[in-house]
Amino acid sequence: MAAHGDNLTTRSKNMYGTPGGLIDMPTAEMAEDGELSTTISHFGDTTRTMLTFQVTPRLTGTFRYSSLREYRPGRGGANPYPNSSYYDRSFDLRYQVMTEGDYHPAVAVGLRDFMGTGLYGGEYVVATKEFGSRLRVTGGVGWGRLGSFDSFGSTGTRPTGLIGSGGIPNTDRWFRGPMSAFGGLSYQATDRLSFKAEYSTDAYLEERGAGQDPGSNLFQRKSPWNFGLDYQVSDSINLGAYYMYGSEVGVRMSIALNPKTAPIPGGADLAPLPVAVRPQFSARDLGWDATPGARDTLRDEVAQSLAKEGLILEGIEAEPGRVRVLVRNTRWDIEPQAVGRAARVLSRVMPDSVEQFTIGQSYQGMPTGAVTMRRSDVEALENAPAAAMLDRVTFSGDGAAWAGMDVAPGNYPRLEWSLAPFLKLGVFDPDSPVKADAGLRLSGDYHVAPGWVLSGAVSVKAAGNLDAPPKGRSGVGPGTLPKVRSNARFYAEGNDPRLDYLTVAKYGRLGEDWYGRMTFGYLEQMYAGVSGEVLWKPVGSRLALGAEVNYVAQRDFNQGFGLRNYDIATGHLSAYYDFGNGFHGQLDMGRYLAGDWGATVALDREFDNGWRVGAYVTKTNVSAAAFGEGSFDKGIRITIPMSWAIGSATRNKNELVIQSLTRDGGARVNVDGRLYEAVRDSHQPQMAKTWGKFWR
Repeated sequence: MAAHGDNLTTRSKNMYGTPGGLIDMPTAEMAEDGELSTTISHFGDTTRTMLTFQVTPRLTGTFRYSSLREYRPGRGGANPYPNSSYYDRSFDLRYQVMTEGDYHPAVAVGLRDFMGTGLYGGEYVVATKEFGSRLRVTGGVGWGRLGSFDSFGSTGTRPTGLIGSGGIPNTDRWFRGPMSAFGGLSYQATDRLSFKAEYSTDAYLEERGAGQDPGSNLFQRKSPWNFGLDYQVSDSINLGAYYMYGSEVGVRMSIALNPKTAPIPGGADLAPLPVAVRPQFSARDLGWDATPGARDTLRDEVAQSLAKEGLILEGIEAEPGRVRVLVRNTRWDIEPQAVGRAARVLSRVMPDSVEQFTIGQSYQGMPTGAVTMRRSDVEALENAPAAAMLDRVTFSGDGAAWAGMDVAPGNYPRLEWSLAPFLKLGVFDPDSPVKADAGLRLSGDYHVAPGWVLSGAVSVKAAGNLDAPPKGRSGVGPGTLPKVRSNARFYAEGNDPRLDYLTVAKYGRLGEDWYGRMTFGYLEQMYAGVSGEVLWKPVGSRLALGAEVNYVAQRDFNQGFGLRNYDIATGHLSAYYDFGNGFHGQLDMGRYLAGDWGATVALDREFDNGWRVGAYVTKTNVSAAAFGEGSFDKGIRITIPMSWAIGSATRNKNELVIQSLTRDGGARVNVDGRLYEAVRDSHQPQMAKTWGKFWR
């Protein structure tokens, strides 16, 4: 357990995946800031899988996927649920409105299943106080399911009828209806073992035949009291075992990690070469540039030294007092680390008269940003905090400054390729919670000239079931929308080789703060066509604006070169903003693949090491009924930098998108190499956040 000043943090989770020291009831405790955890719990023929993120020190979010065995809404009616297990998705939010003090408890307000089907819908206000260093006591008031047993009052009428299509916030139910008082305590017996007891006010009416399924009988609720213990196996793994409601044994396992804490502290990369300090008043290199062949020799030496650091020299312009280099970063996922390594190389290679270094960064041969520094500062501040160096550098993004620079030999043309296994997942299907395809993919990029790249990939499926036909309900709307994504299973049929994508792309600078991209070909698994994009992003601004226009046609199911009889023009206006404190927002407004119009709002928390955890919501002029189960598109997205996991520098990242369901409304074409993410990492706001690795 934690002390008062530690905001009542805990490593325990309850049966709903929420941080807290009780079993089925909530508390006002929080996880460590930034913690991301997965919890699996089971009791009474119900299995819940949860993903929980401590968004801020006081705000917790949870996504839950539940399986209720032999629960069939509508049983006995004309359209009963067709499957033997009912699968339910739900979202929770909880906010700690008051932290704990010496004489008052911490207080939190929570919404459980606030925008799902309402199966687990409930709201609460809860307080938790720590006594000594081992005992924590919790008391609260709940509504909805948390007010369904032993209620002492009511705050109005709560609408009935729980199981719907989900996705729409149930605001008409929040904090309405019968209210009940719950409570409990937890005792930390040792550093690893804790005991807990609680009084639960959840009557479990749905599971016991008093709700949407009159034939359900998942367990017998004989008592409101639950008892159990938690055991902290390691810093990451927490186990729980409980005796619940006088009739059932419950178990839980939670696995947690914190993006702030790397598995390999400090990393496993070799230390950089030390900065070479010039002799004081050295002038031995005066006139070096007049020596025949000196520039070519210097260029080759810079290129060789940068290559050892995973940096490719694309161009160099050297004068007696300054040098400008344009580099391509192939190793470092933190851009200031790449710039710092380049600065060390230049200090060791450049003649003594060269005092100013300008290190430019490129993406697909397109200059994106540059950092200018004095060599004297590099020499003097090598062992000082990185912030001291940050105060002395300047950032610029003038693309015209690099125009006409000679391209270093060997850069173009070039071929980069890979052959690797792939795994493609499909989740939350009403018939089957998890589907997957696995196989082998050959992919490559042929860089013809700066800014020009030919890309392609061919894959062969070895095994999988993404093409399995639906057995019961599909969750799709009544057929008023073109099938722009919901027919994805047809693209997974068979094991023949398929063309994943084949494109020609051109990237270039359109002005000092302007960037452009044009991509043509087979853009993705399901669509071919042309995509054009323009981005305005000043190098020192937190704000960026963009516009994208696409004209695409749906590809044949066999993913060859043929096209189906569906084509459409889509496009979006986009705004990107870095709010600071690690939060980044994005707004896209325009036309989607099904011809619907609307907007997508996304908010991500970004960590200095490249981790991102966020969520998005898309709402268009498609009605909830036409969209189908889920009502509108929404999801959770997580980016995991592989350098964090393995401890060695690499630009590879794993991106996971957890969509509630894949539907036709709010769908966009997938285009590789969109400009904003390619540009922002080399600009001042993002560079400043990660500048701590400049000297690493």
